[in-house]
Amino acid sequence: MSPEWLLDADGRPVADTLVLSHPEQYERLRAACPEAASTAVLAGDPCWDRLLAARPYRERYRRALDVGRGRQLIVLTSTWNPESLFGDGGGDDLLPSLLPRLTSEFPADEYRLAAVLHPNVWHGHGPGQIRAWLDRARRAGLALIDPLKGWRQTLIAADVVIGDHGSVTYYAAALGRPVLLGAAPLEGLDPRAPVYDFVRGAPRLDPSLPLRAQVESLLEHHQRPPEHAEFISSLPGESAARLRRHFYDALGIPEPDLPARLEPLPLPAYEASAPTVPLHVLSRLPGAGEIAVTRYTGPHQAPYEEGETHLAVCEDTREVDQLALADVVFRHGEADDRRFGSPAEWTAEVLDRHPHCALAAYVTGPESCVVRTRAGALLRLTAVAGGADADPAVYASALHAWLASGKSLEELFGRGMTVRTGAVTHAVTVVRA
Repeated sequence: MSPEWLLDADGRPVADTLVLSHPEQYERLRAACPEAASTAVLAGDPCWDRLLAARPYRERYRRALDVGRGRQLIVLTSTWNPESLFGDGGGDDLLPSLLPRLTSEFPADEYRLAAVLHPNVWHGHGPGQIRAWLDRARRAGLALIDPLKGWRQTLIAADVVIGDHGSVTYYAAALGRPVLLGAAPLEGLDPRAPVYDFVRGAPRLDPSLPLRAQVESLLEHHQRPPEHAEFISSLPGESAARLRRHFYDALGIPEPDLPARLEPLPLPAYEASAPTVPLHVLSRLPGAGEIAVTRYTGPHQAPYEEGETHLAVCEDTREVDQLALADVVFRHGEADDRRFGSPAEWTAEVLDRHPHCALAAYVTGPESCVVRTRAGALLRLTAVAGGADADPAVYASALHAWLASGKSLEELFGRGMTVRTGAVTHAVTVVRA
């Protein structure tokens, strides 16, 4: 709201109409650029209205992002200038340095990461460069969200947002999402604007400390400040009608008789989070038939926890040298995919190709997988009673941990396994295939 943005070279307003969403914006406009004040129209915020209308579909958006029971979605969002979370592509930028730590500190089956970058970031660096910078994180399970089509649904689905002074972070706070600011520059923000107070007072992310503890503390103590939503729009739900009325008045023709309505937010396509980077797996056997499994996608060493460790590697990994070191090799695919023969043939082939592999697992769907042990047992592991919220490759790692501890298969045939990922338990049947 400054003359250099709102006036032309002759000092006249560039726009015929400047749409505002709240009266406080008009007061700031009148003080900063009185020449443009006459063009102001109070008409709400159509983006905010679409967000409000889509809130009942939060669980659908979470399922589309493969965020199931017991899983938290962490959304990373950045605006477009050098002081933003993403920065300008230099070596000191915060978001690129955070990503390897996030994938190393947060268990893959308990957290999902998603990144929302301002369209100018994509335009400035180019889509190929953005994908190259985030390649490893994407192979570790990061969802890279389309900057135009999917960010609103992702905010609704989020459990925590790590952001900066950009508008997406402010929308997240207005929705009531817990927010940590990784970048919080006040220079360039109007001290009278609500976003200034938000950036000044929001909790900060400290990159020098463990990240998971900060996120968990935020979730535990978060209280939604009501004023963030208040200043987004003074006319929630009314933007479509007010904007259309103004447009037709400007054209000098009558409005249509039908009500003005906004397009609902579409349901995004399903995006599985199955990582293809090597997985460092920690396991414990806390009780009879129970196996606790925690998988990390690195690249840094997994946090120290009690238990045994093994390496699980997807056959489609780019780190092909790790396949020879894997205790468990797995893949996802259709059971009748002729390229692999059958799950039974593929598992036998994998164990023959990798003599140090103890177990091969072919994931045939969201609930089950076929595994073959080094001893030759061909088994089907299937989640029951709504246990499909976990990647079935977790069940394969649980079975490997069970057998590696000296336990027998016969103990599992009748009662099955109880696989624990974080605070969630999954009942899994074990039968001969």
